Amino acid sequence: MADLQKDFLFVLIKSLSTSEKRQFKLYVNRLGVNTEAKFLLLFLELDRMNEYDESIILAKKISTKQQLSNLKAHLYKQILVSLRMNPSLQNNRIHLREQLDFATILYQKGLYRQALKVLDKAKQNALEMDEKTLAIDIIDLEKVIESQYITRSIEGRADELIRQSQELSIQNTYSTNLSNLSLKLYSEMLINGYAQNTQDEEKIIRLFTEQIKDIQFSKLNFREKLWFYKAHVWKNLLLQNYKGAYKYAKKWVELFYENPEMIKNHPVWYIKGNSNLMKILFINGQVQKLEQYFEKFQITICTPPFTVNGNLQSLTFLNVYNTIMNIHFIKGEFFKGTKLIPEVELKMKKFRDKIDDHHFLILYLKMAALLFGSKQYEASLRYAHRIIQTKSGIQEDLAFHTRVLMLMAKYESGMDEDYDEFVIQTERFVSKMKNPNRLHHQIICFFQQLNQVFFSEQNLIFADFHNVLQACHQHDFYKRTLLYIDIQSWVESKVKHLDVMNIIKQKVKPPKP
Repeated sequence: MADLQKDFLFVLIKSLSTSEKRQFKLYVNRLGVNTEAKFLLLFLELDRMNEYDESIILAKKISTKQQLSNLKAHLYKQILVSLRMNPSLQNNRIHLREQLDFATILYQKGLYRQALKVLDKAKQNALEMDEKTLAIDIIDLEKVIESQYITRSIEGRADELIRQSQELSIQNTYSTNLSNLSLKLYSEMLINGYAQNTQDEEKIIRLFTEQIKDIQFSKLNFREKLWFYKAHVWKNLLLQNYKGAYKYAKKWVELFYENPEMIKNHPVWYIKGNSNLMKILFINGQVQKLEQYFEKFQITICTPPFTVNGNLQSLTFLNVYNTIMNIHFIKGEFFKGTKLIPEVELKMKKFRDKIDDHHFLILYLKMAALLFGSKQYEASLRYAHRIIQTKSGIQEDLAFHTRVLMLMAKYESGMDEDYDEFVIQTERFVSKMKNPNRLHHQIICFFQQLNQVFFSEQNLIFADFHNVLQACHQHDFYKRTLLYIDIQSWVESKVKHLDVMNIIKQKVKPPKP
């Protein structure tokens, strides 16, 4: 994939909508800046470019080589100032900071009473929105002003401000500890992966218990409960305890539905919560619940006052299309799912500078898997090649499962000229993995054996490996290896001489009465 972050200013300009570009030009003219100002000329030139090319800027003498860096920095700042004033990008947090800035200006002018009035209203709004960090900043400024502005009510005001500070300090301590724990567990997942043995399990439980032991749930407000549930989700995912992960992911999402005003205040965590819940429901094969929560999610994001901006659009895109494809996987609707691919790729181009490579690669893997399930093996291999040929860092489990899918596609398609060499390459890859388990090696051994016997003898190889997979499916630490690519259903289809779609459909869990 291209290096989309090679020039931050160019990426920022390309992210602007037509109305935002129009507003920026109006903002520049409102400043009384000459229409031939260099930073405006630079903006217009960059807006015309399809790819960033510094030589064009220098050739048109918009700036010298020495001045260009400073000119770009100035333009970048002016665009952000313009966006800061855009009503469509305003949110409650920005509004609160703006009120705090206004109060600071009034205080610096010696207009204490006016500053206190602005601060009092902002503080009430901050507390209602559970924005404790901003509330503390507001109270700190109130303390400064009250210590200089003498009123008859200073004694009562002092006690009130002290009480509010103490309460918020306790809540922020809870929030800080829980958010640190949540971030630590998430980091553990990315760096070391999921628990592979009892030692890993004990390490995760010990880390979690030490941080959570002093937390009193009854004293938690919305934000602290949110971090509390998130920490439990990450812990259970690390332990591959998907029942526990579902329990807390559901609590995470239901917390927002119990406090609907918080969906507008914290839309990112609402989307993330739903993303985790739907992923876990997919893992558990609970398609009815998945469709119910997905429908509720879609209604919510399409209903005012849900915020719409570039970041939320990209996060929503990932959640919506990952979920739709997951539903097709659970139901074995591969042919139907492949019809979605052109639409997904079009959206990927739209959000290419807002989404990291890892999430793009996951989409490619899902598309490759849908194509494999619909027996379009050559196309499946093309999409899979995009993943393993990626030069940037790629997570080991994603790379491994892509290779497994490619081996399955090579076997099915008969395009096996390089099959043996690819098995050897995959074996080398596994040997270099940070945390390979026994199942990784058994999968490679299976594919090696498959091509070493006559076709008539392959049924026995499939049957033996099917028994291995059934045993591994019951093993807590091997579950994750069987989730990305459903090699188990593919092997079972060979043993039973059925289409893999029929095997998958038989596994769909019926709704509970």
